[in-house]
Amino acid sequence: MSGQKVGYIRVSHYDQQTHRQLDGILLDKIFIDKASGKDVNRPQLTVLLDFVREEDTVVVHSMDRLARNLDDLRNIVQTLTKKGVCVEFVKESLKFTCENSPIATLMLSVMGSFAEFERALIRERQREGIVLAQKRGVYKGRKKSLNDDQIKELVMSVQSNPSPNKSKIAKEFGISRETLYKYVNSFSINA
Repeated sequence: MSGQKVGYIRVSHYDQQTHRQLDGILLDKIFIDKASGKDVNRPQLTVLLDFVREEDTVVVHSMDRLARNLDDLRNIVQTLTKKGVCVEFVKESLKFTCENSPIATLMLSVMGSFAEFERALIRERQREGIVLAQKRGVYKGRKKSLNDDQIKELVMSVQSNPSPNKSKIAKEFGISRETLYKYVNSFSINA
């Protein structure tokens, strides 16, 4: 019996559509993550890695949908191919198996580098666009996660405790620890 054809889809935002990525491809099972590419926490990818078996094929729309960077791409593909799982990238028309040659490894590195370079160019154009929009006065930045009263309450929670559990406080306010630090630091500067 040959293995299953398993799809992996990742979109960066919860409101993005997933159907365009592997549309028209017959799959036995699909795993979908709604997370930024830079996010290490991709629970469905972890489930997929545990799920697939020898002779299965993992189908992904493109390399940038599977990995955050070149090292991540190589690690994931190697993990899968060592298990005897084939990895297929639709956009790049590439397949990787456990019998890969040095040329296949080179192709993975080259194509992964191009994908990483393309993402870097997109981020750079985005930053340039934001700067131009700010100069025109049309870009106000991201909306605050908390209102002013919530920020004051958050800062008081952190400052009133000699050794606060910042992860717990951030979770209570529904924000990340990074956002907590930004609020605490900006509050003490502005206060």
